[in-house]
Amino acid sequence: MSKTGGNRGPEMALDSSIIRIPPHHYIHVLDQNTNIARVEIGPLTYIRQDNERVLFPPVRMVMVPPRHYCVVANPVCRDEDHEVLFDQSGQAKLRHADLEIRLAQDPFPLYPGEEIQQDVTPLQIVYPDTALRLQALLDFEDKGGVKRVAGDEWLFEGPGTYIPRKEVVVLETIKATVIRENQAIRLRARKEGKDRGGVQRVTGEEWLVSKVGAYLPGAHEEVVDIVNAFILTDKRALHVRALRPFKDAGGRDRRTGEEWLVTMADREAHIPSVAEEVVGVVDVTTLSSRQYCVILDPVGTDGKPQLGQKKVVKGERSFFLQPGERLENGIQNVYVLSEEEGLVLRAVEAFNDTEGEEAAEEEEELVQERAKRSRRSGVLRRPGDRWMLRGPIEYVPPASVEVVLTQRAIPLDENEGIYVRDIKTGKVRAVIGHTYMLNQDEELWQKELPPNVEALLASRLDPLADRSTRHGATDDQPRDKTHVVTFRVPHNAAVQVYDYREKKARVVFGPEMVMLGPDEQFTVLSLSGDKPKRANVIKAICLLLGPDFFTDVIIIETADHARLQLQLSYNWHFDTKKPADPVAAAALFSVPDFVGDACKAIASRIRGAVASVQFDDFHKNSNRIICSAVFGFDEKLAVRPSYRFIQNNLVISSVDIQSVEPVDQRTRDALQKSVQLAIEITTNSQEATARHEAERLEQEARGKLERQKITDQAEAEKARKELLELEALSASVESTGAAKAEAQSQAEAARIRGEAAVNEAKLKAEAQRIEAEAELQRLAKAREQELSYKKEMDRLEVEKQERLAQLESQRFKEMMESLGSDTLKEIARAGPELQVKMLQSLGLNSTLITDGSTPINLFTTANGLLGALPGQAQ
Repeated sequence: MSKTGGNRGPEMALDSSIIRIPPHHYIHVLDQNTNIARVEIGPLTYIRQDNERVLFPPVRMVMVPPRHYCVVANPVCRDEDHEVLFDQSGQAKLRHADLEIRLAQDPFPLYPGEEIQQDVTPLQIVYPDTALRLQALLDFEDKGGVKRVAGDEWLFEGPGTYIPRKEVVVLETIKATVIRENQAIRLRARKEGKDRGGVQRVTGEEWLVSKVGAYLPGAHEEVVDIVNAFILTDKRALHVRALRPFKDAGGRDRRTGEEWLVTMADREAHIPSVAEEVVGVVDVTTLSSRQYCVILDPVGTDGKPQLGQKKVVKGERSFFLQPGERLENGIQNVYVLSEEEGLVLRAVEAFNDTEGEEAAEEEEELVQERAKRSRRSGVLRRPGDRWMLRGPIEYVPPASVEVVLTQRAIPLDENEGIYVRDIKTGKVRAVIGHTYMLNQDEELWQKELPPNVEALLASRLDPLADRSTRHGATDDQPRDKTHVVTFRVPHNAAVQVYDYREKKARVVFGPEMVMLGPDEQFTVLSLSGDKPKRANVIKAICLLLGPDFFTDVIIIETADHARLQLQLSYNWHFDTKKPADPVAAAALFSVPDFVGDACKAIASRIRGAVASVQFDDFHKNSNRIICSAVFGFDEKLAVRPSYRFIQNNLVISSVDIQSVEPVDQRTRDALQKSVQLAIEITTNSQEATARHEAERLEQEARGKLERQKITDQAEAEKARKELLELEALSASVESTGAAKAEAQSQAEAARIRGEAAVNEAKLKAEAQRIEAEAELQRLAKAREQELSYKKEMDRLEVEKQERLAQLESQRFKEMMESLGSDTLKEIARAGPELQVKMLQSLGLNSTLITDGSTPINLFTTANGLLGALPGQAQ
């Protein structure tokens, strides 16, 4: 059954006998006898026969509006008049497997077998700068008479409306590519042919189009990419490599793999061609007046790289590195050397050195001529030669010279130094006390010290003040091994230094600064320590000469086999004379561990002495026994004051017994019991003695008390007797002295009253005088204040009047200035002129008006009326 192309009409039963077909509708009727279908077109009322069957209800005809089309598959055949052709059986002839494109026309039905392959579709509009790439499916000849073969491709360029054909298929829509300034498009040929410029192209060939505007690729062209131009400035250049032989934009022939730079001198904007490959953008290399650079493999004047060569470029200058060139160590600063600096140089290749001669120029003309001649000759440097260039100078090393290192003068104090090694002879020496700069054949030498010496030097402990501290803080900063090793020897101490090259030792007594030579090392003392003494506990560089003490714990055994532990402290010092001779000084260090050796020797002597005495005797006379054992006896059988070790002149001056403890527990308990018993006995005896003494003192106090009582009673009786005598004397005096006392009192009262009256009068007079003076001062002050007030008020009034006068004069002046002189004249003449005019109008020549009370001088009136005589005016 064919595919219908329109909308169905009114729904109705297909088995109905009467079918009403509206206008522009149609139906397909199948004759079941002949099995042929036909088309019935409305408007029509169709009466179905019994042998007929309506295939579908009425369907709207296919309507193709203007600028639209549809594609019909298996179209019917038509004659020259576009009438449908039928076969002998009355069935419409079809072009099977064919297509027909129908444009705008009257509505048409689909005959049985026709199908709508593509619905009604608007015609494609091709806009300007747009084209359709078409391909021929069948051989045909278009309207222009051009024969197309299947597979041919061409463009339909806009603006226009594309009318489709069944022989042609639209492959794609191509839009024009807009080429702007400094742009180009890269095209590739799909097949052999000519491009739009008429140039013959082969398949796969690429080229550039840089004309500004819209470019529409041809049918056999494709846009590979849009190439932007590289903007070249005086700071940027383009590194380009040739992909194949060609001739560049400058007209030069380039070979495959050749590289070159395109700079602003060539062109301001560069669009790489298809035969060029952009390696990268090269920035300008700018050197200041204080900079230089070394170019490796420089490009020669012929444009070819000089492999293995070097070129030195000094500032001020700006340039681009050519392809293949590279900088050695980048841009470097010119070596500016001061007086305390120098450069160690090494020749890479043979050359004639003139720098040293230039630095040695003198001011005199004659010496200048010699310097010029010597510069022309120069100094021949061979490869590997080393020399030093000292400042002050500015130096740029040539390509044949390598800067090994920069030397700076090392400032050294009088107690500072460095180790310097001659690299030619290998000899090491110490430079101390002055500023020194290494030359080309010298280097700093690092002096290695044993780890224990390094630890002792890095320790912050003072050898004298912190001698009892075993472990202390160390410096975090490591020692500079090139500096001379120094050690401050404290007071009353000594340090031994051994020279391994000279094979001799020297002893330095403090206070002093020890500075080690290249082949010298400290003698490290390893002394015993702790209690009891253990070997190799104390490590020290300096030997303290004392006086000092060390403590040891030893175990002894008495004759009755009592084992005791003694803690002894020995005072010691070294008996040396300053300045000491080398033999005596070396003897101080002859015993490596003088502490352990002394402790062992003294302990041996004590053990021998104690072994021959009983425990009780030792307990009672321990100090005498130990001192006599340690120090021994002299010729007079007296204990010596000290004990001397001959080997190193160590002197033990005293022994302090700090504690004595039994080692055996039973002995310790028995000793504790005996001590407690002795303490108890002593306590009881002391209590009895104290009790007897208290009773004696009590009896003496009682006797003294009785004697005191008797003495007090005698004194009381004596005092009583004296009291009775005084009472009798008092009674007699009382009777005779009453009248005398009354008279004396009255006289004294009168004298006091008189003196009081005199004093009162004096005080009143003084008070009146003070009041009068105060009143006088008050009046004087008041008058002064009033006078000053009056003066001030007068001064203010005067100032006020002056200010008012100034204001009035200023006001009058400004008023006059504002009125003007002409206005004042007019005002002055206005009155008299008015009177004259009034008199003239009245016909009067003169008049005199008075009030009758003011007298008039008639003698001068006439003169005023008639005017002054000429003689009088003169």
